[in-house]
Amino acid sequence: MRILIYSYNYHPEPIGIAPLMTELAEGLVKRGHDVRVVTAMPNYPERKIYPAYRGKFYTTETRNGVKIQRCYVWIRPNPGLLTRILLDGSFVVLSFLQALQGWRPDVMLYTSPSLPAAAVPAVLLKTLYRCPGVLNLQDILPEAAVQTGLISNRHAIRLFEMLERFAYKGTSHISVIAEGFRTNLLGKGVPNEKMTTISNWVDVNFIRPLPKYDNAFRQANGLGNKFVVLYSGNIARTQGIRTVIRAAAELQDIPDIAFVIVGEESQLADLEDLRQQLGVENVILRPFAPRAALPEMLAAADVGLIMQKRNVVGFNMPSKTQVLLASGRAIVASVPAHGTAAAAVRASGGGLVVEPEDPTALADTIRDLYKNREETERLGQRGRQHALDQYSFEQALNRYEALFQRLRSQFRGQRHPEIAEAEVKSPAQPYEVELPSNLP
Repeated sequence: MRILIYSYNYHPEPIGIAPLMTELAEGLVKRGHDVRVVTAMPNYPERKIYPAYRGKFYTTETRNGVKIQRCYVWIRPNPGLLTRILLDGSFVVLSFLQALQGWRPDVMLYTSPSLPAAAVPAVLLKTLYRCPGVLNLQDILPEAAVQTGLISNRHAIRLFEMLERFAYKGTSHISVIAEGFRTNLLGKGVPNEKMTTISNWVDVNFIRPLPKYDNAFRQANGLGNKFVVLYSGNIARTQGIRTVIRAAAELQDIPDIAFVIVGEESQLADLEDLRQQLGVENVILRPFAPRAALPEMLAAADVGLIMQKRNVVGFNMPSKTQVLLASGRAIVASVPAHGTAAAAVRASGGGLVVEPEDPTALADTIRDLYKNREETERLGQRGRQHALDQYSFEQALNRYEALFQRLRSQFRGQRHPEIAEAEVKSPAQPYEVELPSNLP
């Protein structure tokens, strides 16, 4: 197949959806498909275009068999509503023009942190190219923006709700990453048969249990044999990272417990101010390291943290969940009890769920795990096994490939009923169809 992936984020961005879309694109190429990616100039998580890509409107490159077509975007470090509109608008227009420079796809997959940036150009391209399109939902928008206070103007909310309906109606199919997302969309009138649940995945060969104490990350940060509690990832509106600092303050009576927070350097400044204000000495703040160092950093931890605020319920599923499980370390999830993240952690058997934005609850749970190291080890082992069973990349790749082939077959059958029966083959097999000579 010829597959067009339309994703705002892609390699070399180290976290979030970028590694997932990169692995998916390259995995499809390895299976013999032609893949091109339309994406923005890399800018995440710093929200600054990377130096090698500055001063350009468009670039095209090939990496591991994937053709990558990039466009300029209007990005600012701390986007408000106006700058967010300019960001989305620049991507909509420039990426659409870039997407026209290439072969016509058999199927499209589009995903983005913003529905306007994903849905508007992708639905237009789907119509223009006359091919099926799959919307990959990583968050339920605009609910996430409304609940976290990013959007409060009622006219803006109404506009984004209209865009949401446009996106769901205009796409051929929707892939959701958790059953909670499906439930949410069913309540909005999206037909069940229009959705497929495909969890985000993790490369279980890359992220794996490594030695905890003979570890370069521990040595570089003077952690020795301490009980390490790690948070690594985005520090944004949906996370309650300040809760980690406050929980650390309640555990200063145990000098063997150390907290490590790894994130975007500019976002660490506010946490450093809070750390100093509270007089907390058992917290280490570090900027992101290269992705190649991620497995060893995760292995240095005894406990990995997932953090969310109370108002983040059914519209957010942190991609770090699968990564932490694969690392073989226990998880403490400070997340809403009825949210998708809580459900995933409980199902894995690899972690504990505590009340979000409650420093005392978080501190008490960490204290208990510190005192019961055997239970901490058991949680990590169960989580690793669950990742192997449920979140391997090959499983997700199989499901996406089968979905794409099914949609292509259905779409061709609708356009040319005379070949529909000829294309009914196993989704795992390539299509070899002899087309009737009278087809246009």
